[in-house]
Amino acid sequence: MTVRRIGTAMQQSRPPRPKRPGTLMPVAECINLDTLAQRAHVLEMLDEKLRHHLPDALARECRLADVRNGRLVFLASSPTWATRLRLHQATLLKEARVACGNTVDLVVVKVAAPSPVPPEPTRPKPLSAAAARHLRSAAKTLKDPELKALYQHLASIAEEKNPPET
Repeated sequence: MTVRRIGTAMQQSRPPRPKRPGTLMPVAECINLDTLAQRAHVLEMLDEKLRHHLPDALARECRLADVRNGRLVFLASSPTWATRLRLHQATLLKEARVACGNTVDLVVVKVAAPSPVPPEPTRPKPLSAAAARHLRSAAKTLKDPELKALYQHLASIAEEKNPPET
């Protein structure tokens, strides 16, 4: 992607917001999803480029959030990291000007806790042998063949020490 394209994509403005709070904006005035995705991609590329010039520990604790109205907006995970990031603002401005043109004048750093990492899914508790027996007996009473097959399949997944009773 060329430098000119990065600069152009960064300067696109948002559609005007509704005049009254609580007023819905017509869909025709909303930003196009392709444009939004392209802007996110450009911001991600610029973020990588700028954080490359930061110490590794600092680069892990901050990220570029936006480029708008001549300002680079960074998010830092704590006030300490925000202060350390501000010490590198001359380098960030220099690199941003190369990437976006001379339209960037200021670095703004905001403190925002990082997004929580979703916990790993817990392994489901296996069904007991008693649950398997109940599912099999319930399946015998069902007339719907599809539902009967589902009950039997669930019973087959159950953890059993003994083979199914007939």
